[in-house]
Amino acid sequence: MTIKQVRYYIFLKDVFILAITAFGGPQAHIALFIEKLVDKRGYLNEKELMELNALCQILPGPTSTQTITAIGFRVGGIPLAYLSLLIWCIPAVTIMIFLALGFTFLGSQSIFIDMTHYIQPMAVGFIAYAGYKISIAVIDSKSGVLVMVLSAIISYLYASPYLFPVLLILGGLTTAIKYKRQPIVEKTEPLRIKWDGFFLWAGILLLAGVLATVTNVAPIKLFENFYRNGSMIFGGGQVLIPLLYTEFVEFKHFLSSSEFLSGYGFAQAVPGPVFSFSAFIGSLSMREYGTLGKILGGLSAAAGIFLPGTFLIFFVYRFWQGLKRYRIVRASLEGITAASSGMVVAAALLLFSPLPMHWYNPTIVIGTFALLQFSKIPAPFIILGGLLLGVVF
Repeated sequence: MTIKQVRYYIFLKDVFILAITAFGGPQAHIALFIEKLVDKRGYLNEKELMELNALCQILPGPTSTQTITAIGFRVGGIPLAYLSLLIWCIPAVTIMIFLALGFTFLGSQSIFIDMTHYIQPMAVGFIAYAGYKISIAVIDSKSGVLVMVLSAIISYLYASPYLFPVLLILGGLTTAIKYKRQPIVEKTEPLRIKWDGFFLWAGILLLAGVLATVTNVAPIKLFENFYRNGSMIFGGGQVLIPLLYTEFVEFKHFLSSSEFLSGYGFAQAVPGPVFSFSAFIGSLSMREYGTLGKILGGLSAAAGIFLPGTFLIFFVYRFWQGLKRYRIVRASLEGITAASSGMVVAAALLLFSPLPMHWYNPTIVIGTFALLQFSKIPAPFIILGGLLLGVVF
């Protein structure tokens, strides 16, 4: 092996370790990335990592996945980046597909339903906490608060998957007008853009849309659904929830609200990307095609949700240094993240509404939020506690 090959092997080994130990969503993932990839290995420094993470937050797609894929691109180019993507995603996607298989196999048995009974309100607590954390982290102005509140109200009243990208664009435009408050950065050379990554993303989006329209092949339709959703999600896995709930529960009725919430609860106890939740939805969406159909549905959904962000990060990463010199780009980030925060708040309300109005449901939501906020109990242990409550009671 050459020195480069050894380095690539070590990097992929590090990615695999992160894939099976990184619980808690993108905020927790970044802390682990710093520990493993910055402090221990030195693939990049902390400032470069946080800058790269900020870039990924601008783009649609899973932030943690894009970040670790972009680091792979930085270390070894496109081949290593794609290998990093696979190794990071496969463990979580595999677990979620097996959970979906178990859910449909045991779903008629009361013990399985009882086990997940308390997971559903706990999932609402997780979403509410995510909205709170995102809000306090990114919103620090009156205009940001206004964008968040309006986004939450509109998302709740008009729960359409086609509305969300419009809200994000309007949010970005709202704060972009304050670009003069951003410091001026000297431009030493013109901005050069290589468009191949963009054309790859747009070409697959167009092709998948055409094929899904002219054919009735379920995996193709699922891939198109998730590829489209993956192309419009800013803000990480938490923002994914309202889009998927609206499309697959409210519009298409592929899943019940109970199944959706149970799957999201399971996703909190699985290491790796939160977007692996898509594999659970894809599997249940193809339950009528048997076991192989459910596996194919899970894989189609996972491919559709992860690929758009990957193509776009390859496209943007190569001219990021030049792009971030523009004040209007930096100013628009506040509005985009504020609108995303509002969508998360709306998601918590939408998902809480179908729950039976027993006293324990709001109690569990509040209790889950409090544990996340005031204790250091890891999310997987909180979910396991909910499963044990279902078994005992």
